[in-house]
Amino acid sequence: MISSTRNFALRLLLIFLVLAVWEALVRLFSIPPFILPQPSNIFIALYRGIASRLYIDHIGVTLLETLIGFAVGTTLAFVLGTAVALSRRTEYFLYPFIVMFQAMPKVALAPLILVWFGLGLASKVVTAALVAFFPLLVNTIVGLRSADEDRVNLMRSLAASRWQLFRMLQLPNAMPYIFAGLAVALLQGLDVDVVGSDGVTRSVPLAAHWGLALAPRLLGEPTAQALAASAAWSVVPLLALAVALGLVARRPGRSEPGR
Repeated sequence: MISSTRNFALRLLLIFLVLAVWEALVRLFSIPPFILPQPSNIFIALYRGIASRLYIDHIGVTLLETLIGFAVGTTLAFVLGTAVALSRRTEYFLYPFIVMFQAMPKVALAPLILVWFGLGLASKVVTAALVAFFPLLVNTIVGLRSADEDRVNLMRSLAASRWQLFRMLQLPNAMPYIFAGLAVALLQGLDVDVVGSDGVTRSVPLAAHWGLALAPRLLGEPTAQALAASAAWSVVPLLALAVALGLVARRPGRSEPGR
């Protein structure tokens, strides 16, 4: 308990030191806020957004877009990743398309997604789903294929069906990989929703009437620090969920499936 408390205190101290060095370097070299804002200015923008209820009124839309996109993208990623990991034929035909879509910059596709899905919720959800899709897809494939070969052979010698092999060995073995992919997908989906939507709303002003991407315009702050403050505010609940996913993935016993 004492060791955990000390490690937590050291972690907080490290965060404070990083912010202090960041602040000092920006002041020392007189870096403009649109290139790299000072942490103090980010916290001021965050306070103004909360005090004016801007973030409180708009965070719900951003979280809704992120979570729906996260749910859609990760569900498709798990299903497709399972199919690719368990079937060489499926991998042979689908893997070139997976690599092709992964190489495409997702934020650069945002204007095209707007044309296809309109200016409402659907376009933001699709963008978040695309970003959330690939981290879980890769982790699912790697996790399902990381099952110990001796255990696989043992279960096959006991006449285990493919479903039993998947349910009792491969899936439990892949859970740490899957939860790690979920944590990454969740935060990346939020990043694209806040930062990507800002670029879209600047190029297409009617693209959003709600959401934290409106913060730079409504707060009157420089874009960099307003977006950083928006991300800092919206990341709190999602970061808590991502940490919880990480703790589940690291839970004792996960590394020894089948016992």
